[in-house]
Amino acid sequence: MYNEAAREQMIHQQVRAWDVLDERVLETMRRVPRERFVPSQYRDLAFADTAIPMGAGEHMLSPQLVGRLLQALSVTEGAAVLEIGTGTGFVSACLAALGGNVRTLEINPDIAAMARANLADARITNVEVITADAFAAGALDSQRYDAIAVTGSMPLGDERLRQALLPGGRLFVVVGSAPIMRAHRITRVSDTEWRNETLFETVLPALHNAPRPVAFTF
Repeated sequence: MYNEAAREQMIHQQVRAWDVLDERVLETMRRVPRERFVPSQYRDLAFADTAIPMGAGEHMLSPQLVGRLLQALSVTEGAAVLEIGTGTGFVSACLAALGGNVRTLEINPDIAAMARANLADARITNVEVITADAFAAGALDSQRYDAIAVTGSMPLGDERLRQALLPGGRLFVVVGSAPIMRAHRITRVSDTEWRNETLFETVLPALHNAPRPVAFTF
């Protein structure tokens, strides 16, 4: 009962209050058991508005950010979804619960193993967790996707992510360097055209090995 009351409080006071109004997203965040994706020592904080450590100096995305990401991508049944940065698997689980067939890349093998265990515990089967550096040569294969979720920030955009979208596909990504980072939804309109919408400002840790500006030297 405590979990259900705390979950509803999270939905109404955190997620909906941050302009997440898509009922499919809100219902998904009700149904996916967030507490199963939180490391056991932090289970009491599963629904709190706080950064929850998941090991290796990494933290789970806040519920508000998860809600905005899911709302921006509008995943539907049967969609091909790529996620970069699996973390504990909670975002992967939500994308799958919305109907996506999810391929998710996690650079840290220990975190990837934790995500696989969490997804299995939650009986979510339409997620493939791959231990890989998304920015290594060849990591992004020739497959194209209906939705791409990037769960950490990138100092620079990466053209490979835009090219990996199917026509009509959407990319959620946070670009910039602290203290100025902006969340974007990039939609592929056609083979040669993309639409870029700035959604909000936030600050997230950068993904390992994400492209960075060339440092200036004298």
